[in-house]
Amino acid sequence: MDHGGGDRPSCTATKGYDYAHLRAFLRGRGIIPRIARRGIESSQRLGRHRWVVERTVAWLAGCRRLHRRYERRADHFGSFVAIAAALICYRRLTNRDDV
Repeated sequence: MDHGGGDRPSCTATKGYDYAHLRAFLRGRGIIPRIARRGIESSQRLGRHRWVVERTVAWLAGCRRLHRRYERRADHFGSFVAIAAALICYRRLTNRDDV
């Protein structure tokens, strides 16, 4: 989800999510759908927005503890994700990889 400086958040997705019911679902919640249309638009144009999510997921995938904990209690998993996100931010801000 991206707030992109506007009043309403937006959701960027590839052609695989180009369905009327998904667009209606997002609009019903006040979210602007940015979904490439099958047979009309190229998914490449969405890449500049989507890479942020893919990069973040890759950073979280680098946290081995999350791989072992994902099937256990949801509240524990959420806590580990929050800790991993805090560590990722700390490393980015301090340019440290040893933490």
